[in-house]
Amino acid sequence: MAITNESDTFEIGGDRTVHRLGFGAMRITGEGIIGEPDDVDAAKGVLERAVELGVDFVDTADSYGPGVSERLIREALHPYDDVVVATKGGLLRNREGNWIRHADPDYLRNAHLCSLDRLGVDSIDLYQLHRPDPDVPLEASVEALAELKDDGVVEHVGLSNVSVDQLERARETVEIATVQNRYSVVDRDSEDVLRACEEHGIGFIPWFPFGGGDLGAKGRVLDEVAAAHDASRFQVALAWLLARSPVMLPIPGTSSLDHLAENVAASALELTDDELARLAD
Repeated sequence: MAITNESDTFEIGGDRTVHRLGFGAMRITGEGIIGEPDDVDAAKGVLERAVELGVDFVDTADSYGPGVSERLIREALHPYDDVVVATKGGLLRNREGNWIRHADPDYLRNAHLCSLDRLGVDSIDLYQLHRPDPDVPLEASVEALAELKDDGVVEHVGLSNVSVDQLERARETVEIATVQNRYSVVDRDSEDVLRACEEHGIGFIPWFPFGGGDLGAKGRVLDEVAAAHDASRFQVALAWLLARSPVMLPIPGTSSLDHLAENVAASALELTDDELARLAD
């Protein structure tokens, strides 16, 4: 099943219309999000099939691989046509599997250049600060992205892993198009950030939309709702996100064509008000 609901869209930055169910390209890399996937052609096939099914918003980062995800996106999808590609800078990935914050302005400018090259573009649709760096003033990091936007090499600026206070501080420097925070039916610590995004018309991109697979006490309710719709618990979790807010842009990722089709089909799943309430409790 392809995405067919044209009204279920969001305008990133007010001018880039995408379907609200996107694709997260972290899992097309190797094990541990490091290096090449075992089957490069299969990984590119998942990207190609996602677009065939109507997905027109793909999210990645320079640290996925590192660099592997961006390169595979170019090889599979370039010249992109109507697909919006978002990437991120400011977080490193080492061989030990550690994530290291590095949001120094000079580093961000260089990381952006590398992303331009790997994606094969002159300007990045949506460039996001991957995570604030405690050793760098947030304003300095955001100012670097604002300058890239002023130079025309970034169309829109986004943030990731931020608080409401950090979002408001960043908005004093540049228009923020999206925020990407961890959020799911089992993890709503960023509820206040979601509401701030709604207030300002900012897209909210929930990462780990399945709660990392750990659905805890919600598992039973998810299974009951899923059974009523002949769906999977993960489809219900995605449908709940889409119904939660008009600014919600879930980006479930997978390296499996079957899981991809299942995720896309969730965009057509309509939950009742009672089911939504049960899941929200």
